Amino acid sequence: MKDSVLPLILQAGYVVKGVLLILLFFSVVSWAIIFFKQRYFSRANKESEQFLRAFRTNKDPKSLYKVTRNLTLSPIANVFKAVLADETNRDRNEVKRMLRRYETLESVKLEKYLNFLATTGSTSPFIGLFGTVWGIMSSFHGIGAAGSASLAVVAPGIAEALIATAVGLAAAIPAVIAYNYYLSMSRNMIVEMEDFSEDLLELFTKGSE
Repeated sequence: MKDSVLPLILQAGYVVKGVLLILLFFSVVSWAIIFFKQRYFSRANKESEQFLRAFRTNKDPKSLYKVTRNLTLSPIANVFKAVLADETNRDRNEVKRMLRRYETLESVKLEKYLNFLATTGSTSPFIGLFGTVWGIMSSFHGIGAAGSASLAVVAPGIAEALIATAVGLAAAIPAVIAYNYYLSMSRNMIVEMEDFSEDLLELFTKGSE
């Protein structure tokens, strides 16, 4: 299979080759994001569990900070540390505003790079289709120039053109699956963070009312 596909790619026209290079870029970047986000979410979940265990056993903010200061990826730990470090007046409404602000920042971190996966999933098939259409047009132009429409003349050009569609789908399918999976994970963590904000609100406003 490799021996039959590679010559077709090498024989393709400049436009089709350009399309394949674009699709290769989308695919490589998408897979890099997929592996990065897998490690990111795995570590963030573990750190959140570690923070919650520490929170259940120690409700003193300064002591809790010492235990969890090395947790850099957990959204709830980052919100806690950001509010603790903020020197703003600690009345309940102000703490609520700080929690919402830092929750938004953490939500952006969780969803970072996911837009690229969505873009890859939605555009790669069309980019591949453009390469296919262009390749088929070139094939028919060649048929007209050769004055022959036999299968031996048509088949190589059509096969060469269809490779662009196949590569487009190969880039899009993993990106769509990963986007939906990681978007679901990020939303679950955002919900967990927002639910936990009530506990943090009580922690930071205790004794101030």
